[in-house]
Amino acid sequence: MELSLTTRSEGRFEVIEVGGEIDVLTAPRLREAVVEAVGRGRLNLIIDVQKVDFLDSTGLGVLVGALKRVRADGGSLDIVCTNARLLKIFEITGLDKVFGLHESVEAARLATGQEDAAPREV
Repeated sequence: MELSLTTRSEGRFEVIEVGGEIDVLTAPRLREAVVEAVGRGRLNLIIDVQKVDFLDSTGLGVLVGALKRVRADGGSLDIVCTNARLLKIFEITGLDKVFGLHESVEAARLATGQEDAAPREV
């Protein structure tokens, strides 16, 4: 299955929506999206994996690397995920204690304590 990536800005946050499979073949595309966002000075990332069907260790490595990259510059990275299979992967690897895992983009924005007054699309 292919990987789909959509990036949008929401106030202080760069939201990267990911769909499909994040594996050894597709993970570099996610890494590129993160690098591009950080290169534009977008250090508060929310990665939405609600439409991800499969996540392997390469994909986890990209997420951990992205977290290290943004934290080094004072940023944040939160993940939107309600998929029980993916949540189990985060739990088994202990990454559920490393990442902020949220049920929605809005919940991730509020949890960071950096919610701003940017107008929302209706």
